[in-house]
Amino acid sequence: MSLAARVDRSISNIQQSTVAPRIDDQQEVEQAEQVLDEPHRPSLDRQEIARLVDEVRGSVQRLTRDETIDADQMRRIVEREVDAVLTRRDAGDHEALIELRDAVLDDLLGYGPIQDLLDRPDVSEIMVNGSNNIFVERSGRLERTARSFESNEHLLAVIDRMVRSSGRRVDQSSPMVDARLPDGSRLNVVLPPLAVDGPSLTIRKFTAKHLTSADLVSRGALSQQAADVLSTAVSMRLNIIVSGGTGTGKTTMLNMLSSHIGRSERVITIEDAVELQLDMPNIIRLEARPANTEGAGAVTIRDLVRNSLRMRPDRIVVGEVRGAEALDMLQAMNTGHDGSLSTLHANSPRDALRRLETMVLLSGVELPLRAIREQVVSAVDLIVQLSRDASGGRYVSSITEVVGLEGDVVSTAELFSRNAGDHVSDSTPPLMSTGIVSRRLRLQTSSESEVGS
Repeated sequence: MSLAARVDRSISNIQQSTVAPRIDDQQEVEQAEQVLDEPHRPSLDRQEIARLVDEVRGSVQRLTRDETIDADQMRRIVEREVDAVLTRRDAGDHEALIELRDAVLDDLLGYGPIQDLLDRPDVSEIMVNGSNNIFVERSGRLERTARSFESNEHLLAVIDRMVRSSGRRVDQSSPMVDARLPDGSRLNVVLPPLAVDGPSLTIRKFTAKHLTSADLVSRGALSQQAADVLSTAVSMRLNIIVSGGTGTGKTTMLNMLSSHIGRSERVITIEDAVELQLDMPNIIRLEARPANTEGAGAVTIRDLVRNSLRMRPDRIVVGEVRGAEALDMLQAMNTGHDGSLSTLHANSPRDALRRLETMVLLSGVELPLRAIREQVVSAVDLIVQLSRDASGGRYVSSITEVVGLEGDVVSTAELFSRNAGDHVSDSTPPLMSTGIVSRRLRLQTSSESEVGS
């Protein structure tokens, strides 16, 4: 391997162990919001940054002759060379010099103009639509930023660095990829010609702090009574589907529900890209794998669900059901793996049931519709529906119990709803009980009482 290639690879490998935070963890999010509202480094010239990056790369190549140099040593060398290059410039404005140093280090050790967005606690999602359009989601609202990449080639170089850190690839032969960054953030990339206006990059940031049921109650996303019902349902091993649209907080809700699983249970999580973070001693996390360059070696969610049944799970948690794996998940719920959890995209509990039916039909197993509905009714106990309002607020809109079949129609009972009371304000109504008592919870409680006596 050439010296230049070795330096480039060493620098890009630093991504797996390096972050350069701009904001101290103890600072308030409000301070971060003020920074985002200002134009990003308005005095900096991208061409000037590119010249400095090339100069530092040349210096690093002359200094790094040792094949065994590790990421920490490379980072220190790069930082020292950046400082040395900048000291040879006119002193000028001290703050501008610091900004220039940060920008150069971001290009060398980070992810260019979006590195500080990744470091910010108030930014939950980053969307790059070509080199000149960068948007963020903050407090549930989309905002356009003033920053940009030098060119589509610069953006592609950053994308390649991100994808390589997860062991995946994206190129013209495979122009779409789902991956994750070293900190757990979810990454999606679409390249031209599929993305007509330039490379598309979407990052949903990983949240280190998991919201608890108490957090959701304090934010009005969930009522205390509903939180108690969900906690009891998980403890009593009811099968729960979390339903909602994109960005409604399905993974957050799944994490919250999973926190009520007993620590003595063996849990297997199955995801396309790992997002769930369960603090449990006996847990196995499985992740699907795309095909390689020859089109072979793909491992699907369905493959993992089938294999998980041989791993002696007490519960199976599927990050998201979106295809033929729905049949295998329903069969697992019906064959002794009670208390399993999953999510799917749907706008209402009734739509969630219809989507389950459709996904089972995609499995290729020819089953009559009534047989599929019997499987669904037998497997699914509760559907937790999530919504998002115009201001970006996420909340539980209803909790619905699957009661049974009436003829060929799946019968449901709404236990909690945002429309249950006489709310007349323009704000989102509170989540209130409809007065219907859960039949499944009552039966579980009765049967446990009988066993105890």
